[in-house]
Amino acid sequence: MRILVVEDEQPLADAIARGLRREGMAVDVAYDGEGGQEKASITRYDVIVLDRDLPVMSGDELCREVVDSGELTRVLMLTASGTVQDRVDGLSLGADDYLAKPFAFPELTARVRALGRRATPAVPPLLIALGLSLDPARRVVLRGGAEVDLTRKEFGVLEVLLAAGGAVVSSEELLERVWDEHADPFTTTVRVTMMTLRKKLGEPGVIDTVVGSGYRVPTAGRAEHAGS
Repeated sequence: MRILVVEDEQPLADAIARGLRREGMAVDVAYDGEGGQEKASITRYDVIVLDRDLPVMSGDELCREVVDSGELTRVLMLTASGTVQDRVDGLSLGADDYLAKPFAFPELTARVRALGRRATPAVPPLLIALGLSLDPARRVVLRGGAEVDLTRKEFGVLEVLLAAGGAVVSSEELLERVWDEHADPFTTTVRVTMMTLRKKLGEPGVIDTVVGSGYRVPTAGRAEHAGS
């Protein structure tokens, strides 16, 4: 899940980003509305965590732009005011959810996850293929009934591949959905992560390499490696 945090209180913005990254999300950060607008115009985010009171460009204005763009991006509005009228005003701008400061981080995480599910085509609560079972909510992967211990990035890669329903996913798309804006597109990051993921999943292999296109997990039959 790709998240953008737009918050002018830098310590808070960075704390939110660190916490969401620990939950396995790819997170970018902007400290003013204009920076958020620029990032949102380049990258499609599943969820934008957006403070209303921003310098340069207000959160309200950025929210309107995101909504008017027609993208499936969901907006979670943050504000220092928790009055009913303030919530109504925020939601009337097109925000999908509203959270008053101070907030409990587990609640923020739960709301971001709920909005993220609405930002992408519906997928089943369990992603299952070729003896693999991935539970996005519990962040558990089973193979043949045995739990597989994965890093956050390995889990994210496998989740994207399983959610694709057998379609090919390019390395570029994996970088965009699992890493963040600091990932170097010219590194071997995806290939190395794929190698360790395949090793942990064991044999027979479940992840195909489609030469020149990317990777996929077939929905039926046995995967055949075509390289790493």
